[in-house]
Amino acid sequence: MDSLNSTLSVPSIVHPPFFFINGFYNIPHVKYYYIFLLFVFVVTVLGNSFVMFIICTQHSFHTPKYLALFNLAVADLCESTALIPNLIKTFLFDSQYISFDACISNMFFVFFFSFMESLILSVMAYDRFVAICFPLRYHTIITNRKMAVILTILWTYNSLLLVSTIPLITRLSFCKSIVVDSYFCDHGPIYRLACNDYYPNYVMAYVNIVFSLYIPFILIVLSYVFITRALLKIATWEGRLKALKTCSSHLILVAIYYLPVIGTYIAAVTFTLHPNARIINTSLSFAIPPMLNPIIYVLNTEEIKECTKKHFKRKKVAVLKKPMVARLYHNF
Repeated sequence: MDSLNSTLSVPSIVHPPFFFINGFYNIPHVKYYYIFLLFVFVVTVLGNSFVMFIICTQHSFHTPKYLALFNLAVADLCESTALIPNLIKTFLFDSQYISFDACISNMFFVFFFSFMESLILSVMAYDRFVAICFPLRYHTIITNRKMAVILTILWTYNSLLLVSTIPLITRLSFCKSIVVDSYFCDHGPIYRLACNDYYPNYVMAYVNIVFSLYIPFILIVLSYVFITRALLKIATWEGRLKALKTCSSHLILVAIYYLPVIGTYIAAVTFTLHPNARIINTSLSFAIPPMLNPIIYVLNTEEIKECTKKHFKRKKVAVLKKPMVARLYHNF
């Protein structure tokens, strides 16, 4: 009898059939913001696809540095694809209900590709560290094969970390509310809706932040400390500026990615953020870096810039030749 009572007293896990994505609170003309994000998505797709195309088709870009950049473009493209089309469908087309399983999938892919951006930026910092601190040994320390192994390990590591975190949502019982105070299936706002103990989810959320954001950021900072020391040993200012210029694109990407994200997390821990402020900060933190990354690399990297000019020059010549060939054929 006692065993029967103990069995009956065990609470069952309640999963709602769907969640309601709440979005912003009483902001007039908020649809214009979602249209802006749609524009951001189009630019992101075009920019990252172009960078991937250039790296794939140009043999001179088959180097460790551009292998890392290719992976960054893939992560940027996939992260934007996982986030923005769903966001547009949710709010521009008034489809704010999302099934439980679809919500978990959306959560996994958004965080997976966003964290991959962070990890790949740390690999690119390592590439710059070796290139400047050990220039004569660069081609023996970093090869295409070694870079491919490092990137494969990071994709696997990130997968295991997220697979250990996101499925924990399924052990939660939701009996209070199904309204998610975010613009997508955000991890924190969802696990806080649970009726049972969500402490493991809370712990794993911080484990992910530490191992996917803070530690890579610290490693990037340390790499640039050593890079700065190496630059100070160069005799001329011209030499220092030339070496620093090879890091400029990466430094801009790091600032664009980490400063808003880390600032938002610190603000959330330090004091209470208004939901609208948190949504704007996080949505821009997720959406803007993938759009700017290819633009910054195209504009700041001389090799890509020259290759882009040649590519468009060939296109222009081909377009101009078509009418000429047509006229010659007509005259003949």
